[in-house]
Amino acid sequence: MIEGITGGTIGIMLAVVAAFILLAIFLTFVPIALWISAIAAGVKISILTLVGMRLRRVIPSRIVNPLIKAHKAGITVTNNQLESHYLAGGNVDRVVNALIAAHRANIELPFERAAAIDLAGRDVLEAVQMSVNPKVIETPFIAGVAMDGIEVKAKARITVRANIDRLVGGAGEETIVARVGEGIVSTIGSSQNHKKVLENPDMISQTVLSKGLDSGTAFEILSIDIADVDIGKNIGAELQTEQAEADKKIAQAKAEERRAMAVATEQEMIARVQEMRAKVVGAEAEIPLAMAEALREGNIGVMDYMNYKNVQADTSMRDSISKIGKDKTQSDLTED
Repeated sequence: MIEGITGGTIGIMLAVVAAFILLAIFLTFVPIALWISAIAAGVKISILTLVGMRLRRVIPSRIVNPLIKAHKAGITVTNNQLESHYLAGGNVDRVVNALIAAHRANIELPFERAAAIDLAGRDVLEAVQMSVNPKVIETPFIAGVAMDGIEVKAKARITVRANIDRLVGGAGEETIVARVGEGIVSTIGSSQNHKKVLENPDMISQTVLSKGLDSGTAFEILSIDIADVDIGKNIGAELQTEQAEADKKIAQAKAEERRAMAVATEQEMIARVQEMRAKVVGAEAEIPLAMAEALREGNIGVMDYMNYKNVQADTSMRDSISKIGKDKTQSDLTED
C-alpha cells in the first residue's frame, strides 16, 4: 500500500515538473506577457504573429515596444514595416523615436525615408533634432592673402540645419567646412587691401553665403558669422625678399661665370705672349749665327756689323735713361 502511494506520488511529481518545464518553454517561445501588453495598449497583433517573429529570429520586444510607442504617439506604422527594417539591420527604436520627434515638430517624415536614412548610417533622430534645433559648426583659423600681400586669418561659425530630403547621399560637415574655407580664402584674396577685410568682416560672410555652398550636402546653411579676424605675416614682402635673394644668387653665379671666363682668357693670352716671347728669344738667338754666316759669305761688311752694334748700344742706353726717368717720377709722386 505504501509502495503504491509512493509510486503514485512520484509519478504526479514528475508530471508536475514536466508540465512546469513545458509551460516555461512555451512561455519563453510564445511571449504571452508581451502580447497582453500590446492588446492593453490598443495594438492589434496576434499571438501567431509573435510566434512567427520567433521563427524568423526576430526579437518580438524589439518590434512590439516601438509599435506600442508609435501607436500611443498617433503614428501609423505596421509590424511588417518594423520587422523588415529590423531584418535589414536597422535600429527600429531610433527610427520610431525620430518619427515621433518629427510628428511633434510638424516635420513631414515618412517611415520609408526615415528607414533609408537609418540604413544609410546616419542618426535619423539626431537629424530631426538638428532640424528643430540648428547646429553651430566652428571652423579653425583659415588664412588668406589680400592683394597687398598681407595674410589675414579668419574663424567662422556656421549655423546649419539638417535637410531631411538630402540626408541620403548628401555630403557631411567636412564638406561644409571645406567649402566655407574656400570661400573665405577667395574673398580675402580678392580684397584690394587687408584693411577692408578688418573694417568690414561681414563682407566675407555675405560673399560666402551668396555662393550656395550647401548644395549637394545634408545640411542647409542658415548663417555664416565671422567670429575672429587676425593679421598674419606679410607674405608679399617675404616673397619679394626671397625673389631678391634668388636674383642675387643668379647674378653672383653669372658674375662668377664671367670672372672665370676672364681668368681663362687672361691665362690664354699670357700663354700666347710667352709663346711669342719664346719665339722672339729663339729668333734673337739665331741672329748672331746668321750674322756670322753673312760675314763668312761676304754678304755684309765689318762696318755694317759695327753699325749694328752701335745701334744696339744706343738702344740699350735709351732704355736705361727711360727707366731712370720712370723711377724718379715715381719717387717724386711718393714724396708728394
